[in-house]
Amino acid sequence: MAAMKTLVVDHPLVAHKLTTLRDVRTDSPTFRRLADELVTLLAYEATRDVRVTEATVDTPVAPAHGVRLARPAPLVVPILRAGLGMLDGMTRLLPTAEVGFLGMIRDEGTLKAQTYATRLPEDLSGRQCYVLDPMLATGGTLAAAIELLFARGAEDVTAICLLAAPEGLAYMEKVFAGSEAPVRVVTAALDERLNELGYIVPGLGDAGDRLYGVV
Repeated sequence: MAAMKTLVVDHPLVAHKLTTLRDVRTDSPTFRRLADELVTLLAYEATRDVRVTEATVDTPVAPAHGVRLARPAPLVVPILRAGLGMLDGMTRLLPTAEVGFLGMIRDEGTLKAQTYATRLPEDLSGRQCYVLDPMLATGGTLAAAIELLFARGAEDVTAICLLAAPEGLAYMEKVFAGSEAPVRVVTAALDERLNELGYIVPGLGDAGDRLYGVV
């Protein structure tokens, strides 16, 4: 049985970019650029287990043995809307990946995640999936997204988050404790806690609003 794994990426460039993202004075254009750069650094760690096949190429000097990404291609799934701000940073590292979209919103009454838009292959058998969601707060939305991918046959799922709260990770660990398929969370930092409004503390505010403005 595959236990959920969490990786907090410990790198000075990650910490530097995250500090500026947290700063209330950072404007939306700068926030978008830094989120993009930070995702590429996180994606580097998140794709450590991406599947490859052996390949041989001819250099100008001699044949060289190497690897290429295996088929079927990895699937990258941003959770709308804030996850869109992470997409370019991810596909820069994985340009051959396919991209699916998942729109999820939390019902403020029940606090359960509801799906309002799905653009994904019906059959994900054998696919490695990478879910993009900036904030792992309560864990409800991310867990529901991963369950949907597994229901369609995904082989393993890695979530990439800018920030995570202990409560969200604990919820994810509980939900996927009995999972046969691997679940990983890769994040730039594990923060203190959630406040009474469900925001991560100290966090960075509402990622969607800071990426795209208040709409």
